[in-house]
Amino acid sequence: MTTTVPEHNSGNVVNIFTGKAWSPELETPFIRLAPELDGLEMLYTNSAHPDTSFSIKILCWGLRESGDIVGMVPWLNKITPCPDITDPLGGKWEGYYDPRTEELFFDAPLHKALELEMAAEYYDCDYANPDDVVQEIPDTIGTHAVFSNDGFKTLHLKEVISWHLLNSGEIHALVADEQKIETTPVLPGDISLYEVDSDTEFRYFFQHHIANKIKAKDPEALAAIAILSET
Repeated sequence: MTTTVPEHNSGNVVNIFTGKAWSPELETPFIRLAPELDGLEMLYTNSAHPDTSFSIKILCWGLRESGDIVGMVPWLNKITPCPDITDPLGGKWEGYYDPRTEELFFDAPLHKALELEMAAEYYDCDYANPDDVVQEIPDTIGTHAVFSNDGFKTLHLKEVISWHLLNSGEIHALVADEQKIETTPVLPGDISLYEVDSDTEFRYFFQHHIANKIKAKDPEALAAIAILSET
């Protein structure tokens, strides 16, 4: 897609609760997640296509301990706040995007901010360990994890079922171990699920349309994989 993007910088991104401008120095751990269920997207550009904006679906919105709220996307090999994205082609966040209204905006929608604030207050409790699971949300955008143990000569793709928010503030994707699946469909909380970070063969995340191109051996998708394998 191609669109006109207004100029902005990180100083224009202001937390609606604190009134403070967003800054990497102000980042604190995530304490609550809210799945994005209305198809909102992230826009980004890269140096290879300076006149084009690309969009990918937002997975969820994350509330930090500081009160800051950001959209989150699976990006390369981890879930990343939209304003923080980078990639080998110089990827840069340009804002959030509503494809129904074609509106470009830079703050979390008010209804999501209220949902996060109220849920964080309602479910506020103490956890004993950093690895305790605070929340598990389903993956609603078709994220796939790519695995390889031979430098991308062969690839294995698994659908991401859900995401764990830990007491430490870390967020991890979960996929199913095919040998442990007892019932289908595999849903969040299933005993077969494990965190992709624990698998040494895990490489990257891709949304479903790219994953399907990889499965079909689409030349452009394979070329993108080749670029990533060199970084």
